[in-house]
Amino acid sequence: MKRRIDIFMLLAAVVMSMAVASCGDQRPKSTSTRGIARIMCDESFQSVLEQEIAVFEFQYPEASIMPDYINEHDALDSLFQNKVDLIIISHDLTKDQKTSLKKLGRGYRSKMIAVDAIAVIVNKQNDISDLSMDDLRDIFTGKVKRWGEVFPTNLKNDTIKVMFDGSGTGVVNYMKEKFLNGGKFGPNVYARGSSSDVFDAVEQYKNVIGFIGVSWITSDLKSLEKPIAEKYEELKNNNEVSVIDFTDRIKVMPLRGDDQVKPVKPYQAYIYSGEYPLVRSIWAIDASYNGTLDHGFYSFITGVIGQKIILQTGILPAAEPVRYVEVE
Repeated sequence: MKRRIDIFMLLAAVVMSMAVASCGDQRPKSTSTRGIARIMCDESFQSVLEQEIAVFEFQYPEASIMPDYINEHDALDSLFQNKVDLIIISHDLTKDQKTSLKKLGRGYRSKMIAVDAIAVIVNKQNDISDLSMDDLRDIFTGKVKRWGEVFPTNLKNDTIKVMFDGSGTGVVNYMKEKFLNGGKFGPNVYARGSSSDVFDAVEQYKNVIGFIGVSWITSDLKSLEKPIAEKYEELKNNNEVSVIDFTDRIKVMPLRGDDQVKPVKPYQAYIYSGEYPLVRSIWAIDASYNGTLDHGFYSFITGVIGQKIILQTGILPAAEPVRYVEVE
């Protein structure tokens, strides 16, 4: 009998010790620096966000950010359907959207994280020197269908094909609001699928004109090629950036704003001064609880290092002041 009691007590002790050990290791599944977070981002901002994620995950090895790159309409739907807590799109929530989120019992925080520019890119064989806002408006509506109707050019008989990254993206919505006043694009406008697809189409076909975020065309890839540890140290300690140029695989078209004589390309200086006419904001909208990984990543991209990363991609950070250094 005593033997049976001893065995029972032994089993009980084992169970108790396992329970204590288990309780001692019961950490939250997600903290601001650990866990898994799924976020959604407008596809046109992908090249920037991937760099943000790489540095964040290096700094916090137990963190895993899982992004979906989609159009901003679907990103907003996912936020309101409680599928994700953090989205990155080209505008803040509207008054009605804020009210709707409040009715769902969800608090949120939002912040502009970048001032982006939409680059107009054409094939290197396109010999037109620059375009005006009126030229773009005529192209979008289908008023002009051939390059020779815009300017005298060696492409005079080539049909203009307009390429966007997709339907419902931030770039498409921006262009509709700016040029069409709620109207529709002409029959010469196509959704290619992604920003990289737009770039490839422009590089391959001489009659294509494409519209993508500036971060997709910067040619300064030195920071991307550096080991992540070296890049992280530079981000922490350096507050200067060299002027960033564009890739030479395509032609970046200079633009003239309304009542503007001088055409300019979307360099950071012209984005900052307002001389480049196609600029938009990028916003992070976070409906997560404090202390979660979503909130930790939101704090990172809106903080000092996150803003420096944005600066290195060819667009403007919303907050972090820097000093520009000309390359000799």
